[in-house]
Amino acid sequence: MIDSPADLASQAARERIRVAYNPELLRTAGQRFIETLSAHLASVQASEGRVLNWTSPTENIARAGVLRDSASDSTDPTELVTRFERLIREMLARGQNLHDPRYVGHQVPASLPLAGLFDAVGSMTNQVMAVYEMGPWSTSVELAMVDKLASYLGWKHGDYAGFVTHGASLANLNALLTARNVALKNCWSAGLSHSNQQPVIVVQGDIHYSITRAAGILGLGTEQVIKVTLDHRRRMNTEELARVLTSLRDEGRTVIAVVACACSTSIGAFDPLNEIADICERHQVWLHVDAAHGGSALISPQHRHLVAGLERADSLVWDAHKMLFVPALCAFLYFKQKKHSYQAFEQNAPYLFDPSAPGLADYDLGLRTVECTKRAAAFGLWGAWSLFGAQLFTDLVDVTFDLAQVFFQKLSAAPDFEPLHEPQCNIVAFRHLPPELHGESPAIIGEFQRRLRRQVIESGEFYLVATSLNGTDALRVTLINPLTTPQHLDLLLETLRCTGKKILG
Repeated sequence: MIDSPADLASQAARERIRVAYNPELLRTAGQRFIETLSAHLASVQASEGRVLNWTSPTENIARAGVLRDSASDSTDPTELVTRFERLIREMLARGQNLHDPRYVGHQVPASLPLAGLFDAVGSMTNQVMAVYEMGPWSTSVELAMVDKLASYLGWKHGDYAGFVTHGASLANLNALLTARNVALKNCWSAGLSHSNQQPVIVVQGDIHYSITRAAGILGLGTEQVIKVTLDHRRRMNTEELARVLTSLRDEGRTVIAVVACACSTSIGAFDPLNEIADICERHQVWLHVDAAHGGSALISPQHRHLVAGLERADSLVWDAHKMLFVPALCAFLYFKQKKHSYQAFEQNAPYLFDPSAPGLADYDLGLRTVECTKRAAAFGLWGAWSLFGAQLFTDLVDVTFDLAQVFFQKLSAAPDFEPLHEPQCNIVAFRHLPPELHGESPAIIGEFQRRLRRQVIESGEFYLVATSLNGTDALRVTLINPLTTPQHLDLLLETLRCTGKKILG
């Protein structure tokens, strides 16, 4: 019997699917992948190439499109593995090299390479979460790490609740949604229209933009975010906080939450959390702490004083994909009172949550998160912690925080550089001020910093970022690669000097 065209097409489809799912193809490609990636990391860590592989967006998008459309219908394993390797090499050649010690840019770490392999297990086997039965091990791993990190807060097991979200922006939104529902009864179902109190959120002056964004999403309005002034170290001014809360109470306005920083994104300033907690307790106001970056100071005996009082927060955010050095995204959201973790949402999803097993509700994390389906985001942290132990994570915090002090001293000793603050963590803002700029206006000085940074990052010699403090542009580094040394910092200053001379002509 001769197969029909439809039968032949079906057989071809089945063959392509069989090849795509072939474990032997995975084994061969995986070996090639590890060999390619390990060689790449060795080269990057030795600073043999550029930090940022700068290419214009239009060129990169065009190249991605060409590769996308150049796939063949071949089912030959050898040809597929060869093409797979070419695609991996292209990805590595055009990306950002965070593992280069000259990366001193955003708050994105040179992540632990083996943590990525643990993450890969979840990705390749699609260990999704929402209900326990769909992700029994991923849920268990996440909650085990929730308990481990909470132990540094000193909270009693069973009193608190925590889970992982896809980033601190989502975690901040989740926390403030909960605080809103606690402060404004029936708001989830009735909306804000039933309240004429003009609810507000009171925040630290340098708060991350995700807080203002959350206010807009929650229907409060961005104009209802009240910023408290900063002290001389750019921390929340607690005297001003007390005055603001008293004034709002006298006006009859409802404060959804006070949001403090540990630490701020701008210069890494840690708010005085115990003082803020005292004020919030007197006013009976929810305290949320954005500790996305600085929460990891808890695990360092040398630096945990920076977050004294963090355990008094009603809710807090702590990113593992920052100072615990695991791949993004892995943000922990905590509620001091377990009951509050269920007050963000009220949902009825009988196809998902099984009423015949009510005891599993505490483990069906989809009840409490914005996400329903969620990747197994804690595998990398759990795997690295289980492999290396807690001391490595303490070391990572200590080495990078201490390196900022070294950089501060170098800046202070250099006549052509100006540190703009004494760092509390691994974030340092500064300016390069060659003699030619002495006496120039803040606008000209600021424009020079921007041009300087742009030319340095496009050259591939270093990657650092820009910021603005007190109305003038500046340079900013986050020393978030533990392979960076004081010698690299010397090279950074010299690179900035040489590039500055070219700009000034």
